[in-house]
Amino acid sequence: MGAPSVSYSITVRLEVPAGGRAVSGITHHVEHAGGVVTALDVNTAATDMLGIDVTIATRDTAHAEAIVGVIEGIEGVKVHKVSDRTFLMHLGGKIEMKSKVPLRNREELSMAYTPGVARVSMAIARNKEDARRLTIKRNSVAVVTDGSAVLGLGNIGPEAAMPVMEGKAALFKRFAGIDAWPICLDTQDPDEIVRIVQCIAPGFGGINLEDISAPRCFEIEARLRELLDIPVFHDDQHGTAICVLAALTNALRVVRKDLSQVRIAMAGAGAAGTAILKLLLHAGARDVIVCDMHGAVHAGRADLDESLGWIAANTNAAGYDGDLKGAVKNADVFIGVSAPGILDGDDIAGMASDAIVFALANPEPEVSPDEAREHAAVVATGRSDYPNQINNVLAFPGVFRGLLDGGARVVNRDMLVAAARALAGVVTDAELGPNYIVPSVFHPDVTTAVAAAVREAAGGGTEPVEEPSA
Repeated sequence: MGAPSVSYSITVRLEVPAGGRAVSGITHHVEHAGGVVTALDVNTAATDMLGIDVTIATRDTAHAEAIVGVIEGIEGVKVHKVSDRTFLMHLGGKIEMKSKVPLRNREELSMAYTPGVARVSMAIARNKEDARRLTIKRNSVAVVTDGSAVLGLGNIGPEAAMPVMEGKAALFKRFAGIDAWPICLDTQDPDEIVRIVQCIAPGFGGINLEDISAPRCFEIEARLRELLDIPVFHDDQHGTAICVLAALTNALRVVRKDLSQVRIAMAGAGAAGTAILKLLLHAGARDVIVCDMHGAVHAGRADLDESLGWIAANTNAAGYDGDLKGAVKNADVFIGVSAPGILDGDDIAGMASDAIVFALANPEPEVSPDEAREHAAVVATGRSDYPNQINNVLAFPGVFRGLLDGGARVVNRDMLVAAARALAGVVTDAELGPNYIVPSVFHPDVTTAVAAAVREAAGGGTEPVEEPSA
């Protein structure tokens, strides 16, 4: 049973008797039912009655409904309205377009639009590169999805993906000052997606592919990189990889081990797992075994496609052909981007001393964080209710800030490693510890440090990321 969360927070408008202990009774009943009262505000007051808004954190929708039922059963209390605070936040969408220039009179209108704008358009027609200087292209990113692999929700379609893409755009603005636009496509045909993105690319300085299912995401990204002269970044792959490498860099600092010397067992060979693996190998990892639902990936497997074939050729030199539990035994590091509950505490106990466990499946990790912490030196998850949350917002705003500011045309693996090292470096030696291997997403230095590293790396390389082929 999970803990109450702000994600399932409700506000209940009540009418209660003004005298007696009605208000304290409400708090008692809510807490007895497993909820947490986070705010209690009086909105109207009379001699005999009070109007009260009670904000309550609950575990899930069913728990919220049960708590409302408990409140309705309190003598003298009348429930007027129940509001889901998460839904309220999304009413009308979470982002807007706003003009950066005033339009107060005819003169300003004539410069921003016709006839003055014509001179700017003709300048760009003569030199298309001026679009980076004279339009929103210099600070804009398209967040593109087909709704086929949204969060942990699966193939829910473009309309249902919109709230997630809006949220992504809001994060771009909040953490990096970038204007990002949700582009939700009503097609899952790779040819159509590539063509549509190619057609809209002139208006953007970068493309962020989001929540597109594997293996189509590999093909779409590779083809767009060939066609476009702006960077294409698949956050589910490369954002996750940057954050994992940064966290692992600091976790290894904690346990005083070297990336090139440790044995790493991975669960998950999809988009995220493949990108993490490639970045770890590029950064110096040498001994890695990757497992999927069929066990270890090795050269002798009959089901190897192009991506799995690359993994088999570049990992598992000893040809281990067992399952994940066997791969984890005596490993220094476990990294999971797969499925919940596939390991237990005994598996973690069988790892090497000072083990590192990154159980990143969300919302339920590959192994219980509480059980893992009993045996491992460092534990990280994708969840916000445990220390060491691996969250892509640590990476993508700064990465794109650096790409845009550097006028980059591609993303290469050196840039990703530079971003990871910069992110790891935000955590000082004095701060570093088993429960603090990555900074808070609100740390003021995260975006600037990552952006500076990417901007510098962008000036020194033009080879694109190669995913997933050899």
